[in-house]
Amino acid sequence: MKPKRSRPFRAAPKPKIKRDPHPADIHVGRQIATVRVLSDVSQAQLARSIGVSFQQLQKYENARNRISASMIYEIGKSLGVPVSRFFEGLPEDGESRSEPSPLPPDERIGFIASSEGRRLILRSMQLPPRVRAKLSALIAAIGEELTVPQ
Repeated sequence: MKPKRSRPFRAAPKPKIKRDPHPADIHVGRQIATVRVLSDVSQAQLARSIGVSFQQLQKYENARNRISASMIYEIGKSLGVPVSRFFEGLPEDGESRSEPSPLPPDERIGFIASSEGRRLILRSMQLPPRVRAKLSALIAAIGEELTVPQ
């Protein structure tokens, strides 16, 4: 009979790391993208002014990478807004208040930042509020119609 080998040490399975970004990181990234687009600054321009690649800035805006306090400071300084601007509207409980969108955040921000998106926003902002509301309702109705199986 062979003696059994004892296993004094058995490695524990690695804990799974949550890969989803924190709601606060998502909010701050969206705010940075919003301020950048409203300031008519491209990702490449802002990235150059803060000393990172435009890919890194994309990761900040899409919450794929967390942003340090000093980087938020530099972004605010470059865009001419106080750091607090990026935290405006952040819910106290850290949960997102915005309604879910069928598009991922990076696609929405990409469209808003595109020349087509900027033209659409600028032209719609020139409409009277009542007409703008009707246009929004029309677009929503068209979107619903496209999602209904024929």
